[in-house]
Amino acid sequence: MQRIITRSTAGVESQSWQDHLSHAVTDLNELLQLVQLDPSDLTKQQQACQSFPLLVPRTLVTQMEIGNPNDPILKQVLPDSRELEPHPNFVDDPLGEQEANHQPGIIHKYHGRVLVLLATGCAVNCRYCFRRHFDYAGNRLGRRHWQTLVDYIEKDPSISEVILSGGDPLMHQDEDLAKFLRQIEAIPQVTRLRIHSRLPVVIPQRLTDTLARRLADSRLHACLVLHVNHPNELTAEHQLRLHHWRSLGITLLNQTVLLKDINDDVATLVSLSDKLFAYGVLPYYLHLLDRVEGAQHFDVDESHTRQLEEQLRGRLPGYLMPRFVREIAGETSKTPF
Repeated sequence: MQRIITRSTAGVESQSWQDHLSHAVTDLNELLQLVQLDPSDLTKQQQACQSFPLLVPRTLVTQMEIGNPNDPILKQVLPDSRELEPHPNFVDDPLGEQEANHQPGIIHKYHGRVLVLLATGCAVNCRYCFRRHFDYAGNRLGRRHWQTLVDYIEKDPSISEVILSGGDPLMHQDEDLAKFLRQIEAIPQVTRLRIHSRLPVVIPQRLTDTLARRLADSRLHACLVLHVNHPNELTAEHQLRLHHWRSLGITLLNQTVLLKDINDDVATLVSLSDKLFAYGVLPYYLHLLDRVEGAQHFDVDESHTRQLEEQLRGRLPGYLMPRFVREIAGETSKTPF
């Protein structure tokens, strides 16, 4: 497989994650040039970018195969004309989060845990994102307003776990995350902190030693949940940094979304579980696609999904078998498939 090496991505290990973030690819023509592909339906692809912009870090682009329109990483981020086609079963808010969005920055659906939208931006715009239509503008809080999030958690004694999500919470600087962590640590009933992030997958330099040590020193049990969909997304840089985080006692888990023609085959999913474990990460959930408008072309039919689950159980030990789940609006937990 021939991967991309360009001046803009040379020496990636020495650049900070902020540098990589600021030089992400946002132009469709540039992305196609980098992977040496001719546009097939450029007008409609550009129209798809109007409602959901293109955003791809160059560190992720380097993992794509040159000249391969079916590259599994490229297909996750490349705008597709099919995003413009309406589908009766795909909607703006497939998980009913608007109803659970009790105040800006808070989504509270499940007993004992609350989801905090600490950031409203991401490092990459995945085309299947279930929050691609979410009201981020109405949930954007400056750091000076974080106390309102803390107050909500403090007033509910049933909350023992805080889940940082977004957007992507790791878009914030380490020192800002440390300040928020101190506020959460001061709430007696909270015992666990879970961070859901795709940023370290697309920019491994985000797995800083400073943040790892701060989480390791916390009285809270810290857990980082990554979002890796394909083994090609993981690099030697990930392996080095993830092993360090795990050595400090931080729990590392992974969630995968089942995506048509990207990872909906046994060989890919087995390879992903094996590689995650080799890097110190346990498979956690394998999510069926959330039926958000614009992502219908990623959907895998249920009969094929059941076959995959059965075949995986025959190929993987139990501790490497992700739980097949779907999220249903109004339910009290994830629903086993």
